[in-house]
Amino acid sequence: MNDRSSRSHSILVLEYNQINMDGSKKNARLNLVDLAGSERIAKTGATGKVLEEAKKINLSLTILGRVIQALGEGTNVPFRESTLTKLLKESLGGNSKTALICTTSRADCHIEETI
Repeated sequence: MNDRSSRSHSILVLEYNQINMDGSKKNARLNLVDLAGSERIAKTGATGKVLEEAKKINLSLTILGRVIQALGEGTNVPFRESTLTKLLKESLGGNSKTALICTTSRADCHIEETI
């Protein structure tokens, strides 16, 4: 919601592969994900290319929300509906631990985005 925003999601994947002396192997992956925030189009006044970027960001966040909800309910999980959820499939629904850090605003004018 500002002119300095990259308007994108960023994913850094760190992979660790270990081969032990007995020939056994261990693999680990750490996904560090910085999600772009949801934007209220009416607030930003976005047009043209910026508007299209905002729509795509909002859609991918919506699909991520659906995936998380489906995982909690034990229903069909729509991982394939977005590139973001395809990339994070193993972290979201696999044998993994997930931590979430949210940066939010306490300003009344941003309450909808924060929620």
